[in-house]
Amino acid sequence: MRALLDTHAFLWWILDDERMSARARSTIEDMRNELLLSAASGFEISVKAALGKLELPADPVRFVTEQLGINRIGTLPVSMSHALAVSGLPMHHRDPFDRLIVAQARVEGLPVITTDGQLGRYDIEIIW
Repeated sequence: MRALLDTHAFLWWILDDERMSARARSTIEDMRNELLLSAASGFEISVKAALGKLELPADPVRFVTEQLGINRIGTLPVSMSHALAVSGLPMHHRDPFDRLIVAQARVEGLPVITTDGQLGRYDIEIIW
């Protein structure tokens, strides 16, 4: 299975946060699964770190790049079709990062590993 990690799910996995569910943890641990992190998540992490809303053990470039390799997580670039698919989404969620992740999940047919209940209102599969 291919699955897209929401930003917080990526961070919770890396930082071994106890709030991560057993189902999400087992999905990430399963070596048969292909895990992806959106470029939108990289942007979100960079913005929040710069604003002081997110503390990381290293600068975002080093931290995210290292963790992607260590944890065998691929990246999902943002394409024009992903960006334009946001226009067709209902306004269940106002967060632009999450809306782009939802659009990517819909275009690519990917489930999203997330605790964000609002994302469940969209026509995508949620793993949590």
